[in-house]
Amino acid sequence: YTGPDGEKAWPKEYPFCGGVFQSPIDFHKDILQYDSNLLPLEFIGYNVPSTDQFTLTNSGHSVKMCLLPTMYIRNLPFEYTASQLHLHWGNRNKSEGSEHTVSGKHFAAELHIVHYNSEKYPDVTAAMDKADGLAVLAILLEIGPFNPSYEKIFRHFRNVKYKDQMVQVPGFNVLELLPDRLDEYYRYEGSLTTP
Repeated sequence: YTGPDGEKAWPKEYPFCGGVFQSPIDFHKDILQYDSNLLPLEFIGYNVPSTDQFTLTNSGHSVKMCLLPTMYIRNLPFEYTASQLHLHWGNRNKSEGSEHTVSGKHFAAELHIVHYNSEKYPDVTAAMDKADGLAVLAILLEIGPFNPSYEKIFRHFRNVKYKDQMVQVPGFNVLELLPDRLDEYYRYEGSLTTP
C-alpha cells in the first residue's frame, strides 16, 4: 500500500478510488449522529454445521474464506447474502492493521464480511460496482482476551502460507466472530477499500 503504486496513487489508475465516498474512513464520535431508524442486523444461517465446508484461500494480500449462500443479513434496505470474509492486519513494521479508525485510533486488525444485494443482483461480481450492491461488515479487533472462535480460522493459516493455496475449513458459528452487541454499529455509504 506504499510507494509509487501505493494507495495514494490509486485514483490515477482507478478514478473511483478518489471519490467522495472513498473508504476507509475515520469515525469521529463527536460528529456521529444517532439514527433511530436503524434496526439491529438480523443474521440468518450464520451457524454453519461442521459437516459443511468453507474454502480458505491465500489471496496474496490476505486470507479469504468463501461463505455459504445460505448465510444472509436482514434489516438493511435489502437482503444481503454473504460472499466471503477476509482480514486486514499489521506487520512487523506497523502493528496496527485496521483500515478504519475511530477518532484517529487504529486497531490491531479488521475483519470484513462481504455481502451482496441478492434481491437485485445474481452474485457478488454483478453487485460489486453498484451503489446498493454490497454491504460489508467491518469488525475492528483489539488485542485482549482471546476469542476462541477465531482459532477455527487461524489454525488453518499454516496450510495457506503461499498465494493461491487453499484449504477446507469445517463449518462453525460465524456469529461468534462478531461483537456481543450487534445492535450498536456505525453505518455509512462508501466504497470498497481497495480497487
